[in-house]
Amino acid sequence: MGTVGLNFGSPTSGAGFDVSTTVAEIVSNLQNVETPWKTQLTALHAQDTAISSLGTIFSNLSNSMSALTDLQGIMSQKEGSSSDQNVLTLTAANNTATAGTHTVQVISLAQTSSAHLAPIVNASDKLTGSITLQVGVNGASQTIALNSSNNTLAGLAAAINSSSVGVTANVLTDAKGSRLSLVSGTSGKNGNIVVGANSIVDTTALLNYTGTAGSGSTASTGALDGISIPGDTLSGSIAIQVGNGTTENVVIGAQPASNVPANTVYTGSASGDNTLSGLMGAINLAGLGVTASVVTNSDGASSLSLLSGTTGTAGTLTVTSKVLDTTQALGYSPSVTGADAQLIVDGDGSVANPLTSASNTVANMIPGVTFQLLAPSTKESDGSLEQVQVVIANDNAGVESAVSQFVSGYNSLVSAMNTQEGYDSSGNSEPLFGSPTLSLLQQQILGGLNQANPNGYLAAISNNTDTTLAGSVSIAVGSGPAQTFVMGSGVNQPGNNTFYTGSGSGANTLAGLASAINAAAADTNPTYSGTAGSSSVTSSGTLSATSISPLSGTMSIQVGSGAAEKVVIGAAPSSPAANTIYTGSATGYNTLSGVAAAINSATGIGFTANVTTAGGVDTLALTSGTTGTAGTLTVTPVIVASGTGVTATVVTNGTQSTLSLQSQTAGSTGALTVNSGIVATSDTLLSPSVTAGIDADSSTGASAVASAATLTSIANVGDTLTGSISIQVGSGAAQKINVPFFDSTLSGLASSITASHIGVSASVVTNSKGSYLSLTSATAGSNGSLTVTSSVLDATNSSNATLSYTSSSDLSALGNLGISVNNDGSIALDATSLDSLLNSDYSGVAGFFQGANGWGQNFSNTLTYSGTSAATGVLSLVSSSNSNIESTLNANISKEESLISAQQKSLTAELTSANEIMQELPSQLLGVNELYSAITGYNQNKG
Repeated sequence: MGTVGLNFGSPTSGAGFDVSTTVAEIVSNLQNVETPWKTQLTALHAQDTAISSLGTIFSNLSNSMSALTDLQGIMSQKEGSSSDQNVLTLTAANNTATAGTHTVQVISLAQTSSAHLAPIVNASDKLTGSITLQVGVNGASQTIALNSSNNTLAGLAAAINSSSVGVTANVLTDAKGSRLSLVSGTSGKNGNIVVGANSIVDTTALLNYTGTAGSGSTASTGALDGISIPGDTLSGSIAIQVGNGTTENVVIGAQPASNVPANTVYTGSASGDNTLSGLMGAINLAGLGVTASVVTNSDGASSLSLLSGTTGTAGTLTVTSKVLDTTQALGYSPSVTGADAQLIVDGDGSVANPLTSASNTVANMIPGVTFQLLAPSTKESDGSLEQVQVVIANDNAGVESAVSQFVSGYNSLVSAMNTQEGYDSSGNSEPLFGSPTLSLLQQQILGGLNQANPNGYLAAISNNTDTTLAGSVSIAVGSGPAQTFVMGSGVNQPGNNTFYTGSGSGANTLAGLASAINAAAADTNPTYSGTAGSSSVTSSGTLSATSISPLSGTMSIQVGSGAAEKVVIGAAPSSPAANTIYTGSATGYNTLSGVAAAINSATGIGFTANVTTAGGVDTLALTSGTTGTAGTLTVTPVIVASGTGVTATVVTNGTQSTLSLQSQTAGSTGALTVNSGIVATSDTLLSPSVTAGIDADSSTGASAVASAATLTSIANVGDTLTGSISIQVGSGAAQKINVPFFDSTLSGLASSITASHIGVSASVVTNSKGSYLSLTSATAGSNGSLTVTSSVLDATNSSNATLSYTSSSDLSALGNLGISVNNDGSIALDATSLDSLLNSDYSGVAGFFQGANGWGQNFSNTLTYSGTSAATGVLSLVSSSNSNIESTLNANISKEESLISAQQKSLTAELTSANEIMQELPSQLLGVNELYSAITGYNQNKG
């Protein structure tokens, strides 16, 4: 920190000094301590901005990957077309649909049942009665009754629509009147509308009277509207006036006991009184001057006819009818009978016995495909039905677009990271320049990009159930021979194309199986080791052991100083070379046994061969036919034992592990054919179940309840257990108790827990379902709640499961998709190559992105744990660390500012006081001088 000097000028001048400027200089000097903090904050804020920007790019790239890895995403989408859009149109193809071409012949379309009631003149007419409806023979019937709230056509329609009968009703109006239209909610033959009963009557549709006046000697006459059935039940009344006489009312029904209106007669309540005949009888008996009769009209209907008893105009009838035929319901007429669509799909079905669909929207008749029938197929010239071609295709364009977006997003990320390695336009280094975070991100992303894609994987096994493996798995690459990998040592077992995991530690695990597969993956070059001949020893040696994989190459063998014999693995040419032995091309020619057979069949070569098999591998032994140094063998092998070309990786995810297999040859020629007979034997894990402690409740008087826990029950209390259990009481430290070796049962474990004095009592409980370990906390309430983690296994009770193999993809790397890496780390897409691959190996591309443990899933995980979308992501952790540092720096600055503020206040007060003193010095000096002069007489009487 620098120093601040005060310039007082002439201290005795009385001018003083500038307090504000002086304090500001001092404060500025004090604030210099904050400079490195603020500089660091500025750098951190710049990093935050860069991290946020990179996080956004990571998120965008993750979204691009999700489009490809989503099992319901673009890779599952299908496109479709129809060769005749007038007959059939494709409406959907979901992710279960398979690309291919199908044929459809439409015999007839589905029809939906519909019907209507007879029309009425006015839609607002009041109705009465009820109607019972049912959909299909198996549907539930429902009766809709009319009342004062719904006694119109519109009200009836609303009542039907609000019911659950499954019929839609509407009111249709045209020149003929208004009618109720009914449409079934179920198409096809099972949706036919059935009317069980119908008594809907238009109460305003009265039997009107039509008549003629009397004249001269002619009597007035007329009739009511006809009804189809003479015995129909009638209601209402009819008013009759003859000439200028009194109007008489004839009411259909029984006469009341009292208060009978004047000039009113009743038909009565006896049987038939409420019919045309009853009305006729009442009129005739009343002596109204009118004769009534029931007549049959020309259309077959029956009418009530009236004839005046007085001729001429004096007898003219005036009739007002309010008679209603309550039996004559509004007629029900079916319009369309429901019928199923009939069709033939891919030759399945025939005209005589077709496939059927209740709807013209046909779903899953072609698996995963929905299409709409629009019309029957046309007939060809030979009378057959047109075959409509339905083509289902993968959405190659959509996939190519998604891959292109991924490439673009990846390049944006690479560009952003590359930018952080340089300088800005002002020559300043970028915020993450030289940061280990940037280097780590680049390594992770590039590593993820170049990660190999497995061809498939075995079913996962648990990591905490002491699982051991047995059995074998065979693997064939392309059209090559199947190689078998056996769990175990393989001693004294045949070794043709067979490999063994061995008998050492871990040999019966996934790791042991992976090691065996990887050991056989690469090509090997067998070497020769032998001894020279001596007077008592015949020269001999062996070719190093090798698995029985296809061999190729040659081997030179020389006895003493004789001519070397060359052994060639393969068929002899038309002109064989001298001193050359060929193994031929018969079965087994390219094995050590084939080599041995060729050597032993040759004559005069001076040595023999023998093959021994142990542990699944072969060894070729050579023995000279001549003793002594003259028979010493000189062997130079140039042989290659071909590897299987398959590598294995154990992938662990949480508590499970699986074995992934990868072919070293991309494409269909390297596709793996795997048959797994690997059996996993696992002990039973005894899992904990815990109930928390409950505190006492003074409001209810309830006592505190202690926490308790149990382990999974076992059938036999004496089963042998292994492993350990971790128990924590409240916020105390977790304690680990191992299953005791001297008593590895539930009882032994319970005793060990109780004896450990960790605040928990343990006991064994036996009931009808088995036996289990019970734990109880010694501390009641929430403070004694137990936290239990168990890795205790029931070693006596184990389960077996065959690890099936799931094929994922025959593609091993992004390069197979036409994606290459540029020098600057960006990638480029060859769209033509990708399109060709999608057309030839779509499932391989889908598996590449979507297979479990595949490239797509793993790269998505890489993005997640690099960016900011996960709390443990690299950028998230760096951002969190920066935030903590920034909080500390801001706290330091805030604290320092408080101290400086206090110092500023104190300095201002002190310097202000000092300044006041300096300003008073001249007057004080003058006073002193005057006092001095007064005492000494100095400067007096000079004159």
